[in-house]
Amino acid sequence: MINYKIIIFYVFAFLIMGCTGNNSTKEENQTSTSQEIEIEEDRPVVLFFGNSLTAGYGLDEEDAFPALIQDKIDSAGLEYLVINGGLSGETTASGLNRLDWFLEEGPAVFVLELGGNDGLRGISVAETRKNLKEIIQQVRSRYPDTKILLAGMQIPPNMGQEYTAEFSGMYEEVASDESVSLIPFLLEGVAGNPELNLPDGIHPTEEGHEIVAETVWEHILPLL
Repeated sequence: MINYKIIIFYVFAFLIMGCTGNNSTKEENQTSTSQEIEIEEDRPVVLFFGNSLTAGYGLDEEDAFPALIQDKIDSAGLEYLVINGGLSGETTASGLNRLDWFLEEGPAVFVLELGGNDGLRGISVAETRKNLKEIIQQVRSRYPDTKILLAGMQIPPNMGQEYTAEFSGMYEEVASDESVSLIPFLLEGVAGNPELNLPDGIHPTEEGHEIVAETVWEHILPLL
């Protein structure tokens, strides 16, 4: 997937340089700019596909855990480009419907973080499980070499203990059935701590996202 922010920056820079140089300089700048954009696009993609947790609800995108993973990747000297495909309110069904657009560039690593909103809405675990498997199967069908990491989630017992337990166990079952890597609980060490969550008690603060990033990094690093 194309990083449009980077493209806009380089196009803008090219226009400025074009106004101040001669024709030869323009051609050199244009060649240099094209090469830089091409290099950026050629980096293998790590796609985080999820809901408001991935999107970084209530925060700037650079403070959300996918951006923090990009920082860790850069610090480790790894050549990957992180794409944040998070959308607030996303369910597994709506995620399945918008999946094709995000798969256009073929991610090297696909991190699936969906299901939390299904649980909060009381959607049947069987339906959520089916959608998660379908998303994984579609990714694998189009890109057999893509490494897939499933982020597990837990929900409050509002829907009853039986539903909560079935929901929690669903992720391990899906990961086992589809042979993908698993983060047992994405919000480990964050969920339920008022100091690490926004007033809604659901979405992590900046400090919370830093902890989430550490959890994700532990599981994603072996895949890079």
